Amino acid sequence: MSNQVKWTRRGEWLELSPGKAILGAEDHEAETIKWLINTMGMPERLLQRLIHEKKIKWNGAKLLLALFPSRPLGIDSIWQELEVLFEDDFCLVVHKPAGMTIHPDGRKGEVTLDHIVAAHYEGMGEEVAVRHIHRLDQHTSGPVLYVKNEWAQLKLDEDMRLKKIERKYIAFVEGNVSSSLSEIDLPIGKDRHHAQRRRVSPTGQSAITRVRVEERYTGASLVHLELDTGRTHQIRVHMNHLGHPLLGDLLYEGSIGLIGRQALHGERLCFTHPFSGEYIEIVDPWPTDLIELQNILRT
Repeated sequence: MSNQVKWTRRGEWLELSPGKAILGAEDHEAETIKWLINTMGMPERLLQRLIHEKKIKWNGAKLLLALFPSRPLGIDSIWQELEVLFEDDFCLVVHKPAGMTIHPDGRKGEVTLDHIVAAHYEGMGEEVAVRHIHRLDQHTSGPVLYVKNEWAQLKLDEDMRLKKIERKYIAFVEGNVSSSLSEIDLPIGKDRHHAQRRRVSPTGQSAITRVRVEERYTGASLVHLELDTGRTHQIRVHMNHLGHPLLGDLLYEGSIGLIGRQALHGERLCFTHPFSGEYIEIVDPWPTDLIELQNILRT
């Protein structure tokens, strides 16, 4: 839902101007609730909480919502250079480099993207809980979407569930991929012989990957991929199953030598802004190692 209502942030409060129709309504409170749901697309769970906590109030002609309360980061902050691709009061999109995990997995001394995002918030003077909406494998580079408040989290979690958030990748794979390959619709489950691996399995979860061949080289291809589902290792499992493992992907039979990690990068992330309804398209340029890989393959 797109809205053109003017708004201003004032500390923890969002200030809105709903207009005279709401102000002059006979049942002022009921009309306000109806307007927040139908016009602004406010998540009902959040609305009920704010009503219960008396965090919705009028100040003259202005409607105030407590959408930006102070929240603990929830994770230690560790400063490192962070490439911000998009940021406003509701969302943050950052580049995740290859080799970095998004959240801690128990390894001592590990620096994750969540740690670095926490330091970014701290440096900006924002008291925001660190919450990512989706994940990327450790050795995959690309954009990661974070939310800064409950409104954004509820809306974007729902969009993820409804497959409305588009994630578009490029990958260098072994062999010459046929131009006729446009969709891979094969279920993915756990590999009972290897704890870290997944495999195509008739008893697995539904998994759909869309494929477009961009360029072919001697013994390799560059492909564009888009996920309709988000299973663990989905692209890697699907391409390997069809005999086209990703270059550098040791876990799924990919050859090494030209690149020291799986040659997979999240090139684009597209989503509907949770508050404004604006269509946001984030482009994350290729990392240096993939540019160098393409140059080698072209020679």
